[in-house]
Amino acid sequence: MTTKDTTATPLVVDVDWLAAHEDDPGVVVVDTTTFLTLPEGDGYYDVESGREAYRKGHIPGAVFADLLHDLADENAPYQFTALDSDTFAQRIGALGIGNDAHVVVYDQGQLMWATRLWWNLRFEGFDDISVLEGGFPAWRDAGLPVATGDETREPTTFTARRRPELRADVDRVLAATEDERSLLVYVLDPESFRGEKVTYARPGHIPTSKNVPVMSLYGGPGQVATTEQVEQAFGGTGALDGDKQVITYCGGGIAATYSAFNLARLGRDDVAVYDGSMTEWAADPELPLETGG
Repeated sequence: MTTKDTTATPLVVDVDWLAAHEDDPGVVVVDTTTFLTLPEGDGYYDVESGREAYRKGHIPGAVFADLLHDLADENAPYQFTALDSDTFAQRIGALGIGNDAHVVVYDQGQLMWATRLWWNLRFEGFDDISVLEGGFPAWRDAGLPVATGDETREPTTFTARRRPELRADVDRVLAATEDERSLLVYVLDPESFRGEKVTYARPGHIPTSKNVPVMSLYGGPGQVATTEQVEQAFGGTGALDGDKQVITYCGGGIAATYSAFNLARLGRDDVAVYDGSMTEWAADPELPLETGG
């Protein structure tokens, strides 16, 4: 386990910090707005790019990163599958993000879309990333200037240095179910964990998983939980044990990044995310699932 020094690049910044630093030449602000619509009962959700919302209003100078289309492998069978390193590097560089940047990511206040790009950048070896607490709503509600339309930056070179240990695939997750040194953390709601709510092809959770609902990691709408609250949420699971290899998963590899982000706030910057999550796992009837608490 390694511990990131966050004194130079804080994991979380607020709108006051960003307002004071948005004109710094090394700061690159990135809007990751994406919309997810849940059904009233069982069934899969709908996802929509936030590009039009970005055009209607965003933080001045921010570029838009399309997580659904540009920064996901659209040829993969599941949404949001991470791109290969070279393609990701080309598309990040085209946004004007180089390896010497300090990237500040935000969304519409859910934070998990911002942390998806936080994770993907870290997966490719880049660490100088902060998440804006409260996202665009906090910026707007503070009465700060809002821009419209599209904005671009001068394209640059981004060099990817992939850390494969930060992403888990099916084989690694299956091995984790039989490895006492591994810990699987299911981050969606308890009803889905127990199999009472059916969103994916089959209900339930991967055997040996612990349930730490992602909603327990918010201090309020758009607000990260305190580190004490994060410690309490993960307490007793083993996630804070440096000898455990933690893998977080959710439905499609988005909310799981917010859980990994919060563990990084406690020094666990080695947490892996199962990119395919329940969408991939539940689709294969040969893979085991459990229901109940």
